[in-house]
Amino acid sequence: MILFARLIKESARFATTSVIANKLRTSLTLLGITIGIFSIILVFSVLDGLERQVRGSIESLGDNVVYIAKWPWVFEGEFPWWRFMNRPVPNVREVDELMRRTYTVEAVAFEAQASRTVEHLNNSIENTPLIGVSADYDKVRQVELSDGRYISATEFVSGRNVAVIGVKIAESLFPGSDPIGKNIRFFGRNAEVIGVFAKEGTSNFGSSRDEHVFIPLNYLGLFVDVNSERSNPSIMAKARPGISNEEMIDDITGVMRAIRRLKPLAEDNFALNESSALTKQTDSIFAIISLAGWIIGGFSILVGGFGIANIMFVSVRERTSIIGIQKALGAKNYFILLQFLFEAILLSLVGGAVGLLMVFGATAAISSLANFDFSLTLGNILLGLNVSAIIGLVSGFVPAWTASRLDPVEAIRSTG
Repeated sequence: MILFARLIKESARFATTSVIANKLRTSLTLLGITIGIFSIILVFSVLDGLERQVRGSIESLGDNVVYIAKWPWVFEGEFPWWRFMNRPVPNVREVDELMRRTYTVEAVAFEAQASRTVEHLNNSIENTPLIGVSADYDKVRQVELSDGRYISATEFVSGRNVAVIGVKIAESLFPGSDPIGKNIRFFGRNAEVIGVFAKEGTSNFGSSRDEHVFIPLNYLGLFVDVNSERSNPSIMAKARPGISNEEMIDDITGVMRAIRRLKPLAEDNFALNESSALTKQTDSIFAIISLAGWIIGGFSILVGGFGIANIMFVSVRERTSIIGIQKALGAKNYFILLQFLFEAILLSLVGGAVGLLMVFGATAAISSLANFDFSLTLGNILLGLNVSAIIGLVSGFVPAWTASRLDPVEAIRSTG
């Protein structure tokens, strides 16, 4: 233990002296490590932020929810778009049929949308998504409110002119005031605000509820055809407890084919989408981007590794006589080896630490400018330091081995 402490002390002193005496040479040498660590860890930090965002958006869709739509979310193999074009869109009448005929489904909801300017007094927001939903929407999708209440069963049935709005809608139309009980105007009619959704943040699958206005489906149906493709209708079904998605998909497939009176050999004219398909797709995308990050940063790290090896060879040559004296006084070969290895690792860690500081500044700047949650995590910090240490170990081994095998007599005679 004492020997190891002495080794650390002497190696740190030699490394510090070398860095101070040769500032420019050391800076240029460590530049490759710094750029490499910066490139890799910045890519991973951005990927981690994006992955959290994407996975949060996917999870909000529900892992036990199946979406019945005209188009599939993920295309595999050939894309026969002409077949999908001729498919019918979901119809609101199919909701009751699904609830009546299926045995695996706990709740079914219908969703349609339109886009209009929403106003309150002198404030207005153009192209606001108006989402019309049926009564069981809150049973299928999680609904969190920061203020007010959700739409009641009676209001759904009667198509009452009430609305639950997103937090950004509330901030824009009602700055500094409580929106509950006040009216917003769209389609030339007033609707009473009864609730405000909890803040969700940016979504990767369209805009989030922060920018939406939710109203009863029967109220939206007064102004637009909710069964029209222009309304982008979809049906969502949630499985009963203990029922797998595969079992529910089989059940829904049979019922939907019966509802649409498809012949036994006819293709399905509907798509059943689930969040797991998006998860698999995003996993492959992130894997490719991660590999690209390693390749981009790897070249810089490789150059930095050669730089570390070069500076260590120079250090061995400059301290040849000192090595001879140490060996003459009884220093073992492994002591000299570890001394130079520690110095190479220390130098590489310095370069890696500078790269991590640059990543910290870059992620902070990106987060503030792009309004995205990018941060330098502990895992990425440890990854950067570990990569730096490994590069230092690999790059410094040959110079350290060369130093450890020097003949003490010849080394002492050397003038450096």
